[in-house]
Formats: sequence, structure tokens, C-alpha cells
Amino acid sequence: AKLKKLEEWLRNRLRYCIWHHWKKPERKRKNLIRLGVNQNTAYAWSRTRMGGWAVAQSPILGTTITIKRLRMRGYVSLIEYYKRDV
Repeated sequence: AKLKKLEEWLRNRLRYCIWHHWKKPERKRKNLIRLGVNQNTAYAWSRTRMGGWAVAQSPILGTTITIKRLRMRGYVSLIEYYKRDV
């Protein structure tokens, strides 16, 4: 259970880092569109006044920066890694 909680927190932290890395609203908008969000929603979220951590936990990043996409980028799940060693 603790490993699962840590896993969830870590994924949120990765989403936060990605969001923070995009820096400017225009880049955030373009990247959200690239991830499949419609233009109006992307515009609204790119200019939100919410903090990065709040955005990382929001549905917008949870549905766009998915576990599958993180895995494609080389992220190895802690649970998978643990099961491989045991």
C-alpha cells in the first residue's frame, strides 16, 4: 500500500516537472494541444492561475500525461521494478 502511494506521488511529481519545464503559457498550450486537448481547453489551462502542483493533480494532466506515455519516455513503475526483483 505504501509503495502504491509513493508511486502515485512520484507520477504527480513527474507531471509537475513536465508542466514546470514548459514554462511559458504559449508552450503549455501547444503541448496540451499536441497531447490531444481541444484548443479552448488548452488555452484555459495554459493560463490558469493554479500552482504547478495543483495542475499536476488535476484531470487535465492526469488524462494527457498518462502512465502509458510516461512509460514510453522511459519511466519504470516502482511496483513493476519491485516485482521483477522478487
